[in-house]
Amino acid sequence: MAVAYFSRRRTRIGHKGVFLFVFVILGVSSLSCAARQPPTSRQKLQVHKHLKRLNKTPVKTIQSPDGDIIDCVHISHQPAFDHPFLKDHKIQMRPNYHPEGLYDDIKVTTESKERDNSIKQLWHVNGMCPEDTIPIRRTKEDDVLRASSVKRYGKKKHTSVPVPRIMPNSADPDLVNESGHQHAIAYVEGDKFYGAKATMNVWEPKIQQSNEFSLSQIWVLGGSFGEDLNSIEAGWQVSPDLYGDNNTRLFTYWTSDAYQATGCYNLLCSGFIQINNNIAMGASISPVSAFRNSQYDISILVWKDQKEGNWWMQFGNGYVLGYWPSFLFSYLADSASMIEWGGEVVNSEPDGQHTSTQMGSGRFPEEGFGKASYFRNIQVVDKDNNLKSPKDIGTFTEQSNCYDVQTGSNSDWGHYFYYGGPGKNPNCP
Repeated sequence: MAVAYFSRRRTRIGHKGVFLFVFVILGVSSLSCAARQPPTSRQKLQVHKHLKRLNKTPVKTIQSPDGDIIDCVHISHQPAFDHPFLKDHKIQMRPNYHPEGLYDDIKVTTESKERDNSIKQLWHVNGMCPEDTIPIRRTKEDDVLRASSVKRYGKKKHTSVPVPRIMPNSADPDLVNESGHQHAIAYVEGDKFYGAKATMNVWEPKIQQSNEFSLSQIWVLGGSFGEDLNSIEAGWQVSPDLYGDNNTRLFTYWTSDAYQATGCYNLLCSGFIQINNNIAMGASISPVSAFRNSQYDISILVWKDQKEGNWWMQFGNGYVLGYWPSFLFSYLADSASMIEWGGEVVNSEPDGQHTSTQMGSGRFPEEGFGKASYFRNIQVVDKDNNLKSPKDIGTFTEQSNCYDVQTGSNSDWGHYFYYGGPGKNPNCP
């Protein structure tokens, strides 16, 4: 069954200090219980049918050192084309437009010289996928069995209910997260956005409970925080329930109805069309940053091709991974109304106390470079397809004694912020 939990997020939505408080109900997409009952014959049959739909016949198979199996599937046979609206879709092999003003990666401090092109995916050591194929992490029976149901595998459970506006002179509601997701983010809103970019260092945060996760990502959002929320998400995550281990993995997510019926992680449903044969969604990335040691970071860019309407994703400096067709969305078919960057964890409150699941490096922002996790060179794409520094950046965290965020700017890193924390500690019991 799913675990339900609640969080309030505060969003400044306009002028004169008017705030909207949104009460978000989320559910853990899967539960790994020590006493999980063995699957029945009927459940196994459902799982095998689902696996047959997900795992396409490969041209080549690569065994990854971490236990993953990477299937090289012909580009025209990928899961996206199970969608009825994509039966006759002509694959767009390159975007019509790339955002202008990509941040000059030569302008970096010597401290941060470990570039994103140093980061590889573990499966690369045993081979690569040929041209005209894409790499897909094979879904195993145990992956699906860890989910709350076959139908919910690879999906978040998330609906949202708006709460009345709180005027500046009234008392703010308690922002402490009752029993769910916690964030440490920077955000911008109040304009039309056509994409976002950031460079983030990669860590392997410790997860206390298998039904918890820790991630760092970009959110591209449209609509309200009600049942019509559109979201495109990309970053790195550690999620034992989804992947069966504690490896740091590249991931994407999308939804057009606040995580109700549409969307999924990676390529676990029809939607995202991948064109790149080098990068596998959901596969482990390596190396990761180490405390007081080398820092490894990745760049992610999501932007809208305003001619075709599709939303594209780029990983690093040269890997254009693919696109989300515009018909998948309602609000994002036009533009985004909010961009968020930052970290998120699940706090299941084991033993009635705050989780010790780490966000980012597990260190607080004030510890700085080499210790804390960061997002740097955060940018947005404007209506003229230019990458610009964001204006009026806000920050949000539910419990700053558990996870926090601190922003800054300089000539090398542009707008940046450090974020994260250890979770449970003497000030966060």
